[in-house]
Amino acid sequence: MHRSHSRRSVLLGLAGTAGALSLGLPRAALAAPVARISEAIHLGLYMPVYVAIDKGLFQDQGLGTDLKSAGGIAQPVSALLSGAADFAVTGTGMSINATVEGAQMVNVAKIAGQISVWILARKGTSFNGPEDFAGKTIATLKFPSNTFTTPTYAMKLAGLDPEKDVKFLQLPFGAQLQAVADGRADFATVFEWDASIGATQFDLDVVYSLGEALGPAVFSSTFVTRDFIEKSPETVQLYCNAIAAAEKLLHEDESVFVDVATKQFPQVDPAVIAAAHSRFFGSVPLVPRNPIISEDEWNTLVAHEDGAGTLRANLPFADMVDNSFAVKATREFGLS
Repeated sequence: MHRSHSRRSVLLGLAGTAGALSLGLPRAALAAPVARISEAIHLGLYMPVYVAIDKGLFQDQGLGTDLKSAGGIAQPVSALLSGAADFAVTGTGMSINATVEGAQMVNVAKIAGQISVWILARKGTSFNGPEDFAGKTIATLKFPSNTFTTPTYAMKLAGLDPEKDVKFLQLPFGAQLQAVADGRADFATVFEWDASIGATQFDLDVVYSLGEALGPAVFSSTFVTRDFIEKSPETVQLYCNAIAAAEKLLHEDESVFVDVATKQFPQVDPAVIAAAHSRFFGSVPLVPRNPIISEDEWNTLVAHEDGAGTLRANLPFADMVDNSFAVKATREFGLS
């Protein structure tokens, strides 16, 4: 469907170009819009963006792309405020904190649909819920990583005191799995690709999904400044169209995930990527079916961030989310 829409858009664009040239407008003014995207870091969480680029879905919309990794979860905010980027792809909570500090950020598309933290343990270990953390050592990345804050929040919900009832072993990237394998920790809380690396290369079991237990959440999103929406609503719509088409494609064709992930993460063993597929498309899918952000997903994320101590204030869904672009994109290009 998107290709037929794209063909009509191209024909209309050609007609518009011809008319503009006849009016003597400069060629520079006729250039196709470019989505300048700032991602926090290069993560499997952002797969819809990579698929939209790799499969030409932005191009189908007549939209160029310029994707840059900012190097940290808060850095895309700086890129938007400095004018270096138009679209931020990062943790949704960053849009709230930036708005509290005076910027006007608006979430326009859901990129990751669950708080994607998994628990790994040695073979034969049972784990029925966060209450089973009691008295154990947990290997995490350093605070404020979600590998630390998400189990902290889950334990509070289960009635545990994370400061008294467990021991955290905060480690650098890549060290959590080894800590479990050699017995220094009972559990590791990890993202992907580490969950599948643990299962395929360290002989560990993925014993629990904290994300599925907490329920659907807008863990990562695309947000823009309110000023950009007002000045360039057409570009925001084209961006959301491509994301909706990418999320649909990912759910309809399993090979797309493996193909694009293998290209985007050549350092990751293809066996790890194949093993990860089921965790991206589970009962609470990490890859959303469409970019629409529900109020329940927003509230789950806000409760998590607030409980984890990473949120500066609780701002209302109605002020922070504009679903009009995602709804239109879903109707034309995505999955309901």
